[in-house]
Amino acid sequence: MENKIIKPIAHFYSPLEEKFGAPKQSGLVDTLRGTIVFEKEYSNMEIIKGLEEFDYLWMIWGFSANKEEFHGTTVRPPLLGGNVRMGVFATRSPFRPNGLGLSSVKISKICINEKGLLTIEVLGADLINNTPIYDIKPYIKYADSHPEARSGFVDTNPIQYINVEYADGLKENHKEIDFDSLTSILQLDPRPHYHKDNQKSYCFDFQKHAITFCVQDKMLLVTKIEPIQSKSVSYTHLTLPT
Repeated sequence: MENKIIKPIAHFYSPLEEKFGAPKQSGLVDTLRGTIVFEKEYSNMEIIKGLEEFDYLWMIWGFSANKEEFHGTTVRPPLLGGNVRMGVFATRSPFRPNGLGLSSVKISKICINEKGLLTIEVLGADLINNTPIYDIKPYIKYADSHPEARSGFVDTNPIQYINVEYADGLKENHKEIDFDSLTSILQLDPRPHYHKDNQKSYCFDFQKHAITFCVQDKMLLVTKIEPIQSKSVSYTHLTLPT
């Protein structure tokens, strides 16, 4: 049987433009909004008939921002400080033979956008803007949830959170920003674990704004927020039953 070439059924639209700043796993920032926008050939309501009865779905997607070819057998998980090697198939590293990611997200709304394309608005994704989506599947709690399962090195290296503050006037001057989600992202400390330079400033894009911050004494301070050029897209929202 010949291998089948897969192609995207949709692309993901996110307030995050690059890997830096993106949550390391789905669900860590459960207020973070994003939208699955289907390709024209899959843009009909029949193809998702019944999905409105589910709360969550799985996305199978591509690590499109990775430009390096996979080589070797081990990777260095950020959770372990970037200094310890683990087998690639014992991690969720984006550097893997087929470059596929898996994320569980909450369904918020099913939408038809101004171009007539089927869209699903979701919460809690860890994808950057324009990520290709290869499949979606409904989340089924009896099959997909194992709360008592062991999680290897993740159990012994819990996620560390950091305090976040904003320079005077930033929140008041940028009310268009979802500060709840931005703060949750920053509390995860987006810096690489091997970067602990308290004198360095970092910057990433969020909701078409450049966010500049530094970290000192276990406190992250947002020092500047500057808008960048953007295009707006309007949607006709079809609210799902609650």
